[in-house]
Amino acid sequence: MHKLKSFYLMLFCLISIVHGAAGQVMKATQCQDYQIEGRKVTFNCSDGAKLEFYFCSSSVVRIWYDASGTLQRKNASFAVVHEQLEDIGEIKVNNEPASFEIFTGKLRVRLNKDPMQLLVYDKWQKLVFSDYKSLGHSTSGTKTVAHKVLRPDEQFFGLGEKTGPLNRRGRSYKMWNSDKPCYSSQEDPLYKSIPFFMSSYHYGIFLDNTYKTAFDFGTSSTESYSFEAPDGPFIYYFIYGKDYKEIHQQYIALTGKPIMPPRWAFGFAQSRGLYTREDQALEIASEFRKREIPCDIIYQDIGWTQELQDFNWRKGNYKDPKGMLKKLNDQGFKMILSQDPVVSQANKSQWQEAHQKGYFVKDRRTGTSYDMPWPWGGNCGVVDFTNPSVADWWGQLQQKPLADGVSGFWTDMGEPAWSNEEDVDRLHMQHQLGMHAEIHNVYGLTWDKVVKEQFDKHNPNKRIFQMTRAAYAGLQRYTFGWSGDSGSGTEVTEGWSQLANQVAVGLSAGLGGIPFWTTDISGYCGDITDYPAMAELYTRWMQFGIFNPLSRAHHEGNNAVEPWLFGEVAEKNAKTAIELKYQLFPYLYSYAHKAHQTGLPILRGLFMEFPQDDQVIGINDQFMFGQEILVAPVLKKGERVKKLYLPDGEWIDFNDKKTVYLGGQQIAYRAPLNRIPMFVKRGAIVPMMPIMQYIGQDPMHPLYIHIFPNYEGESATFELYEDDGETQNYLKGIGSTTRFTCTTLAEGDFETAIQPRDKGYTPAKGRQLYLCYHLESRPNDVTIDGKTISYAVVDNNRTSTIKNNEPSWTWDAQQGSCIIKLTDDRNAKNIKIH
Repeated sequence: MHKLKSFYLMLFCLISIVHGAAGQVMKATQCQDYQIEGRKVTFNCSDGAKLEFYFCSSSVVRIWYDASGTLQRKNASFAVVHEQLEDIGEIKVNNEPASFEIFTGKLRVRLNKDPMQLLVYDKWQKLVFSDYKSLGHSTSGTKTVAHKVLRPDEQFFGLGEKTGPLNRRGRSYKMWNSDKPCYSSQEDPLYKSIPFFMSSYHYGIFLDNTYKTAFDFGTSSTESYSFEAPDGPFIYYFIYGKDYKEIHQQYIALTGKPIMPPRWAFGFAQSRGLYTREDQALEIASEFRKREIPCDIIYQDIGWTQELQDFNWRKGNYKDPKGMLKKLNDQGFKMILSQDPVVSQANKSQWQEAHQKGYFVKDRRTGTSYDMPWPWGGNCGVVDFTNPSVADWWGQLQQKPLADGVSGFWTDMGEPAWSNEEDVDRLHMQHQLGMHAEIHNVYGLTWDKVVKEQFDKHNPNKRIFQMTRAAYAGLQRYTFGWSGDSGSGTEVTEGWSQLANQVAVGLSAGLGGIPFWTTDISGYCGDITDYPAMAELYTRWMQFGIFNPLSRAHHEGNNAVEPWLFGEVAEKNAKTAIELKYQLFPYLYSYAHKAHQTGLPILRGLFMEFPQDDQVIGINDQFMFGQEILVAPVLKKGERVKKLYLPDGEWIDFNDKKTVYLGGQQIAYRAPLNRIPMFVKRGAIVPMMPIMQYIGQDPMHPLYIHIFPNYEGESATFELYEDDGETQNYLKGIGSTTRFTCTTLAEGDFETAIQPRDKGYTPAKGRQLYLCYHLESRPNDVTIDGKTISYAVVDNNRTSTIKNNEPSWTWDAQQGSCIIKLTDDRNAKNIKIH
C-alpha cells in the first residue's frame, strides 16, 4: 500500500510539472555564458533558454528569444530581405561581474546576468530601451511576451494601416488581417499586419512574427508596455535612430525599398463596384474628356471576369476588349482590373485542374482542397501561393488581359476575405509552408509577390501597377496599398468621422512602408440616394483624396461617384481639386522617387517633420505633403472656418501665395467649399505644371517653379526628379534631376543656381521654365549668367510682349511675384535678381 501511495504521489508531481510548463508564466532566469559567431552573440540561460543578438549594423540588432533553446524557425522571414546593413567589424563581449556588455559605434548593449535583463544605451550613455524588471521575455506554453519599460512621456507611432489616433500610447492592437466592411474609426484589426512601431525615445521595434501578435502600449500598466506572439519564433529588431525618419529608413533597409508606380498612376482614377461593362467604361471615359476633368485610370471590379478567377472577359459585357482598351488608350486612359485569390467551384474546368495539381490550400481534417465560402461566385478553392508551382500557372492566367492592353491589377480580398478573428474554422487551412495560423497574415503578401514576379517575367522592364488590400510587412517590394471598405454603411451622408479617420489611417500606412496609397474617395460604403445631400461630404473627401499619391474615387455596388453627379458646384470644386493634383505632379513625382530611395512616406504626420514640437503629437487631421506643403483638410460637416496648428516659423498661404502666418500657434482659416487649407514654409520651392487631362498629354509642357525665398543668408532648395515613367530603368539609376537653389542675399537680392544632371534620360529639351519668385517688392533687373534679360510687359490677357523664346522677366503686382521665363537647354544656369 505504501508503494502504491508513493507511485500516485510521483504521478501527481509529474502531472503538476507538465501542467506548469504549459500554463505557468516562465521568466528568463540567470544568464550564464555566451558564444560569438560572426555578427551573432548567443547567450545561454540556466533554464535552457537562449537569447541571441545579431548585429545588422551599429544601430540595428536582431533579438531572438527562445525558451526551448533551439533557435530554429520553419520559414525564413517573409519581410526581411537585408540583414547585413553595414560592416560592423569584430564583435566583442565584455564579461563584467553583473552583466555582459557589447559596444558598437552607436550603442551600448548591456545584458544583466541575474535575473537576465536587457538594457540598450546610446553612445552618450543615455538609456534608450530596457526590459521591464525580470519580465523582458516570458513564456506560457507556445506564447512569448516581451515587457519593456514605459517612460511617463514616451509616445509611440506606427503599426501600419490602423484606425484611431496616430499616437498609440494608451491603446492596444492586434495583427490579424481582417475583412472589415464599413469599419469604424476605432476598429481593430484591419486588412494589413505591419508589426513595426517607433518610440519618441529614438528607437523602433519590428516584431517579425506572422502569427496573431498583440501590442499593449500602456493599457495594462503605467510602468511597462508589451508585445507578444502566440506561437512561432520570437524575433524582433531593435532599431536606433536620431529621429523618426532615420528609424523608418532603417526599417526599409531591412524589408526592402518600395517599387515606383508608373507615372500615370499619380493621376486621378475612377472606379465603382459595378464598373463591369465595355460600353460603360467608354461612356465614363468620354464624359471625363467632355467635361475636361483630368483622369488617367478607369477601374473594373471583379465582375469583369467570366468566372473566378479565369481572367477571361465576361461574355455579353465586353464585346471587343482589345478594341475598348485601344480606344481608351487613344484618349489617355489606362484600365486596371480586379483579381481575387480563389477559383470558384462553378468554374469547373479550372477548379478541377487546380485541385488535381494541388494548387489549393488543403483542409487539414480531410486532406483535400479547403472549401471556402466567398462573397460572390459561390464556394471556392483558395490558391496556395506558398506553393512554388502555382506561380507560373497564375502568371499565365493573369497575362491574358495584360496582353489585351490592360495596365495592371488591384488584388482584392487577400485576407483571405471572410476570414476575420472569429472565423476559427479557417485555422484548419494548411498551406505548403505551414498552417493558416502562421500563414494567414502573409497570405496576401505571398499572392502579391507572385503577381509582381510573374508580371516582370512576362513584361520585362515594365513597371507593374498593383494595389492591394491585405498584406504584411515588406509589401512595398511588390505592391501599393489602399485602405479597404471605409465609409458609413448605415447612412452614407454621415460618414464624416470615417473621412476624418482616413487621414490618420493614411499617415499610419506610410509609417508601415506604404508610401503609395489611397483611400476610396467618397467612402466605399453606403447607398447614395440623395446626391445633393452628399455633395459637401463628397467635396471634402475629394479635397483630401487628391493628396493621396494614388487618388481613386470608388464606391460599392452601382453607387456612382463621378464628380458631375453631385451638382454643378460640387463638380466644379471636385474638378478644381483634381486639377491641383495634376499641377502638383512634378512635385509629387519627385517625392515618389525619394520614397523609393528612402521609404519615407509622401503623406507625413506633423510629428515626423517637427519631432521637437510637443504640440503636434496629438494632431491627426493635418499632414505634410512631402516636406514643403502642409495640408489641413476640412473634415467636419458645415465647417467653413478651420482651426489648425502651424509649427514654428513663417508659413505662407499656398492658395494666394502671399499671406503670411506666424507659426507656433493655432489659427482660424477661412475654408469655404472651394478652398483647401494649404501652406508652405518660408524657404520652400514647389515645382508645378499646367493642368492636363492626363499625365504625359504634353511632353513639352512648361514647368512653373514656385520659389518662396528664405531669410537673408539662407537658401531654399528643391531637386526635381524625372524619368521615362514606364520602365524599371530607375532601378539602375537612370533618370534626370534638376536642382534649384535660391539664396537670399543682402539688400533684397536673390541668386538662383539651376543644376541639371541627366543620367541616361533627358527631359524634353527646349521646354520653358517659369521661375515664380514670391516677393515683397518689384526687382530692378534680372541677369542670367551675367547677362541682363528683357522685361516683358504682360497685358490683361496675360500675354507677353516678347513672343519668342528669349529669356525675359515680368512683375505681377497683384500676386506679388517676379516671373522669369527661360528655355531649359539642360545646361547649368545662374540667375540673379537685383
